[in-house]
Amino acid sequence: MAELEILALKALTYFDSIALSLGLSSLGPWGGVLVGLVIVYAAVKMFTLPFKFVYNGIIGVVSLWIVNLCGAFVNFHMDITLLKALIAGIFGIPGVLALIAYEFYIK
Repeated sequence: MAELEILALKALTYFDSIALSLGLSSLGPWGGVLVGLVIVYAAVKMFTLPFKFVYNGIIGVVSLWIVNLCGAFVNFHMDITLLKALIAGIFGIPGVLALIAYEFYIK
């Protein structure tokens, strides 16, 4: 447990030095805490972004599969590609409608 406390103290000292270089010395020790929280927040966002794209891609594939399933009744077929899946996943129903319009009118 003492090693963890030493590591936390070193991190706080490092964050304090960053806060001083940014001009946050008026906040006292809270400047280092603020810098540490911002760094942790940025790291969490950086690591969760790829999972968000994978999740959106899966949702896009499922929605395009449903469009193909329903489109089989009217002889409509759409190729499911990575780009189309991401468009459908990120933009949702408007993205799926835009892809259907693209398949009907442009392709």
